[in-house]
Amino acid sequence: MRKLLGQIFGAEPDFEIAFARDGAEALEVIGSYRPDVVTLDIHMPLMDGLTCLDRIMLEHPCPVVMVSSLTAEGAEETLAALEIGAVDFIAKPSGAISLRIDELTPRLVEKVRTAASVRIRRSRRLAERVRLAQTLAPKSSTNSGPRTIVPRPGREGDERTGLVLIGTSTGGPPALDTVLGALPADFPCPVVVAQHMPASFTGPLARRLDKICAMSVTEVTRQTKLEPGHIYIAKGDADILISSRAGSLVAMAAPLDPQYRWHPSVDRMVRSAMQHVPAQQLIGVLMTGMGNDGAAAMSDLQAAGGQTIAEAEETAVVWGMPGELVRLNGATVVKRVEEIGRHLVDRVN
Repeated sequence: MRKLLGQIFGAEPDFEIAFARDGAEALEVIGSYRPDVVTLDIHMPLMDGLTCLDRIMLEHPCPVVMVSSLTAEGAEETLAALEIGAVDFIAKPSGAISLRIDELTPRLVEKVRTAASVRIRRSRRLAERVRLAQTLAPKSSTNSGPRTIVPRPGREGDERTGLVLIGTSTGGPPALDTVLGALPADFPCPVVVAQHMPASFTGPLARRLDKICAMSVTEVTRQTKLEPGHIYIAKGDADILISSRAGSLVAMAAPLDPQYRWHPSVDRMVRSAMQHVPAQQLIGVLMTGMGNDGAAAMSDLQAAGGQTIAEAEETAVVWGMPGELVRLNGATVVKRVEEIGRHLVDRVN
């Protein structure tokens, strides 16, 4: 894998590369080489990737892109790495990696180039480490047991009292921790999240969020009725659509549409919701991520009378998606990530 990555980056005219065989050697090389970006595998001899990443964030903070397997264990470890401070990850294809180098190369180079522009802030790293400790800690007695959902009454005969749509990409999991963790159990609107991730990662992401959120968090793998007090995570390697069945809103996983570049597509999610819910009952939230997925659809939502929130540049790992929404004048408000949850509560109240 190290040789293959060297071939990929060596083919780029503006890349300079150094190598380390394990985590312990990586710390030595980073201290003297001072790289713009580090790619780091989870499984290494002498010092594993998570331990090495933890040391990097404390001793030589710099952008790190994890190289992860597509297994369930790899997903859990990668999510932990993102909490500790990794900027992004690339999933290694299954089977003979060398046979799929053409698939891996453009995505890996794009992610590393994007990571090189990220500013690592020590104070933010500390906040993420605190969130990681809270995530892994056992639930307190106040959060254990069945959750009681107290939905707000809507208009008579209308179950669709509102819907929150959230789109994230690079840097999204820690941002979702912050925003969704701030929502109370009786939050009256269902929340649907499209986070750009492979299918093997979105289930572990949902389970991880369910441990720290007052609301119930599930991955959408089949047609699912949307209910207050619940958060729905779109399945990776697919798109998520909002529809209506028997007077109730539902979410469903759909085969990815190739006309959209990123998946689960935020643009497609928002546009499907606008077909079944009045714009005034929709709130769109666009947070950290490279590219522009969601910006066009949420701009149209705002123009139609809906509310949209863009994450502020100073807290976004990559201000691509929310920055494009702001550039299109499609953001109703711009908020720091730690302010978005409270703003959502205030809006629906």
